[in-house]
Amino acid sequence: MDHGRWSVMIDGESRPMCCPGCHAIAETIVASGLHDYYRHRTELPDVTPIDVNDQDISARDTLLFYDSDALQKQFVSRDGENAEATFIIEGISCAACAWLIEHRISQLLGVENASMNLSSHRLVIRWHYETISVSTIIEALLRLGYKATPFSATEQETIRQRENKLAIRRIAISGFGMMQIMMMSLPTYANMEVFDEFFLRMAQLLLAVPIILYSGRPFFSAALRDLKTRHLTMDVPVSLAIMLAFTASIWSTFNQGIDVYFSEICMFIFFLLVGRYFEMRARHRMSRAGNNLLTLLPNLALKVTDVGTDNETETLIASTDIQLGDVLRVKPGHTIAADGVIIEGVSSVDEAALTGEYLPVSKKVGDHVIGGTHNVESPLLMRVTATGAEAQLSTIMRLLDRAQQSKPRAALIADQVASYFVVAVLLVSVAVLSYWWYQENFEHAFFIVLSVLVVTCPCALALATPTALTAATAALREHGLLISKSHVLEVLPKVDRVVFDKTGTLTEGRLNIERVVPLAEVSETQLLAIAAGIEQHSTHPIARAFRGITPESVQQPEQVSGQGISALWQGQRVFLGRADYAWQQPIEPPARSGQWLLMASESTPLAWILLNDKLRSNAANVVKHLQQRGIRVSLLTGDPSDAGPVLAEQLQIDDVQFGMTPEQKLHTVAHWQARGETVMMVGDGINDVPVLAAANLSLAVNEASDLAKTNADTLLTSGNLSTLISALDVGKKTRRIIKQNHAWAIGYNLLALPAAAAGLIVPWQAAIGMSLSSMLVVANAMRLLRIRTLKQLER
Repeated sequence: MDHGRWSVMIDGESRPMCCPGCHAIAETIVASGLHDYYRHRTELPDVTPIDVNDQDISARDTLLFYDSDALQKQFVSRDGENAEATFIIEGISCAACAWLIEHRISQLLGVENASMNLSSHRLVIRWHYETISVSTIIEALLRLGYKATPFSATEQETIRQRENKLAIRRIAISGFGMMQIMMMSLPTYANMEVFDEFFLRMAQLLLAVPIILYSGRPFFSAALRDLKTRHLTMDVPVSLAIMLAFTASIWSTFNQGIDVYFSEICMFIFFLLVGRYFEMRARHRMSRAGNNLLTLLPNLALKVTDVGTDNETETLIASTDIQLGDVLRVKPGHTIAADGVIIEGVSSVDEAALTGEYLPVSKKVGDHVIGGTHNVESPLLMRVTATGAEAQLSTIMRLLDRAQQSKPRAALIADQVASYFVVAVLLVSVAVLSYWWYQENFEHAFFIVLSVLVVTCPCALALATPTALTAATAALREHGLLISKSHVLEVLPKVDRVVFDKTGTLTEGRLNIERVVPLAEVSETQLLAIAAGIEQHSTHPIARAFRGITPESVQQPEQVSGQGISALWQGQRVFLGRADYAWQQPIEPPARSGQWLLMASESTPLAWILLNDKLRSNAANVVKHLQQRGIRVSLLTGDPSDAGPVLAEQLQIDDVQFGMTPEQKLHTVAHWQARGETVMMVGDGINDVPVLAAANLSLAVNEASDLAKTNADTLLTSGNLSTLISALDVGKKTRRIIKQNHAWAIGYNLLALPAAAAGLIVPWQAAIGMSLSSMLVVANAMRLLRIRTLKQLER
């Protein structure tokens, strides 16, 4: 990349720019008199924007494809005269790039808003559809030096895989080289005589070179960036210590010096890379928001033409070819391919993947159905009303993106402390070098400065936070709580409201037989056996409640969609289902909340069977302990029935809202956050995904949908809600131990620094001191592995 052609005169000096984007923004900043802008730039990934040439810009025919309606329906959402789309931007280099993209695109005629998400490199643009075209927007981005493509989960996954492979390769090289160098260093550590010490040192040197130049490159690149932007982090002293120790080791190798530090350098690089790898994995998991959503849609659909005529035909088409107004036939057991309205047929539709509710919803002519849900019982004929970006699945995805962009980001405590500590260490090192060079000589001064950098190298400070987080994460994982995002343990102590979904969260999300009320002289056991015999012929989720019961033999089963099922038993037909289906005369179920089924023969009612969702074990104790700690508890459910209020009364939850849409849940949580509350959301369905992303902290239960699991901050793998109480305790203990680690790391450096500056500590002693300091921090963090359970709290 030729950086020389991008330069700007700033304060009378020609400053090189990394890309055309930075060149353009720098000119704008200087022209506005804002010369101090670059003093406040933040740390961002080191990526260089693509080169742009006239041939790329002139490829208008390729860009015009994005203006076609067929392509735009996959990624452009229309709202009257306005449109909205999400693009992946390649070539983001620094804060100036994001500033440039947002401001230049926002200035285009017809563009209302452009919002750049630096963590995911997604650009959300809202514009006036008739004023400016998509191809014009993409061309404007290309002219700035950035490649824009419509958001694609496949493309983003490719980028993640490339970054992951590079990180693993760096770790593998550093780990392999470290082990070889440490074996060569064993004779030195054991004070053993070797046949040729120079040969061993040269071998260590050759092995260390690729580790430092390749595996250690991220530290050096970050250090150079920090120096350019005047924003110092721990990468600066880490890089300086590595290079000085490497230089000193080379000098000692060729001049027969006492010590070399090749093994320590490689070990340091290896463990730092491992720590950053796990941070990267957490970031990748966070950025997969919405990628699994589109997998709910089928690849194929059955299109019907000339409906109701002699020429009626069925054609199998790709889901991407579905157009507004198309008529589709959805057979029982098939997935609905698009949003639409039923024009023929009656059936039950399983919307559990979207709403989390276990009972299918009865659908008839005129009712709306949602793409991604499942037809359970009978064939349906539907007319398509929305596809692509206009469909409800895409709406949930956009809600998710917006929630993630407004999600609060907790700053790492170590960086806050180290930002000032790093500057102090560098200033002290310069002062020590100047003093001892003047008093003795450069060689003596060099090794004293190396001792200062090594003994004060913020390894313990760097480990203070991640080791505590790792230990706490491991402890919670063993107790059934998987943490997937880095801010969880920092936010846990601050939670003052926990919001629960109902179905599948406080309850197990599946129907169980709770009670049988006989209405005739038939035993309860035989009644259940008859019901099991009838239901074994049904595909309805209610039938699952009767599995495990030895069925009676029945014949000629007949199912009525949305009503129930009947069969012949001992020569008479027995009905099981809704009361008005099983028995023609008015009859009321017992006064108790739940799903009541009536079993009746042609001559008499036989029994009422109560099905209910079973409450999770320890749910009541969890709610009780939360309230005792002063944490508010709320219940938000999409179930419109009275099951929500009944459950809330059973658990003594005062704040309950039922029949809520995803948008209403999101608005409610945002209202609490606006009042200053730290909200934790516990849910399981796709309808919970936007609010899971918007909440300060989110937890998905083990039976949750894949999308809910992916976007939640934590996953309850054990299914035991009591782990939530343990997590709150671990969060508080983690914060306390992190403070202790920081106090020790800073205290140790303040004590060791004067001794090293006075020449009382040689480099190898400084390395041992640094290691011991780090070991103490790690040992203190390991105390987090012992956590209390709810049973211990109840004693």
